[in-house]
Amino acid sequence: MKHLIAPSVLAADFANLQRDIEMINASDADWFHVDIMDGVFVPNISFGFPVMEAISRYAAKPLDVHLMIINPDHYIERFVAAGAASITVHYEACTHLHKTIQTIHAAGAKACVALNPHTPVALLKDILHDLDMVLIMSVNPGFGGQQFIANTYRKIQELRSMAASLNPGLLIEVDGGVSLHNAAELIAAGANVLVAGNAVFAAPSPQGMITSMKQISAGITG
Repeated sequence: MKHLIAPSVLAADFANLQRDIEMINASDADWFHVDIMDGVFVPNISFGFPVMEAISRYAAKPLDVHLMIINPDHYIERFVAAGAASITVHYEACTHLHKTIQTIHAAGAKACVALNPHTPVALLKDILHDLDMVLIMSVNPGFGGQQFIANTYRKIQELRSMAASLNPGLLIEVDGGVSLHNAAELIAAGANVLVAGNAVFAAPSPQGMITSMKQISAGITG
């Protein structure tokens, strides 16, 4: 499949949020990536249901909601009601991961699990067949200004190899420091969903940057 591009709303201009949402609607992007941070699981706070509902009201593409929060089970149904098409929970935040995945599916959303940079992909082996997507964090979540962690490529390759027999249609998403400089290598390693925040919204032409990232091919940098 052709890789997907999911601009991260967290990098948008919140004083002009509707404008930026409409830009993504008109672009070659596939999803909106929505980061929810609680100040506990990660050291930052992003936004809650009112902003999420406002994004959903104007978004014409699926909302890919990434919960960087503790006790995500308490909020899954409400996030789906607020417009989430897919919900990503962190392996590190879920005591009963099978149950959490079942709750997401029962609520009507795609179920995804994120791994922090230090978490081995092998820990997902027993649940991989139940997942729609795995998100590989290529920076530590909740901290700004970090460099892309090069070990991400190996983790993607290992996960893609493991999924070949357990869940061949698994989507592998990458979030953190993704740009035109590493997109081709990420795709070549086996990723097929790229989250881009500053790379898109800090570009002279955000819509043009999305198009460039969408058109890139594995092994060919733009």
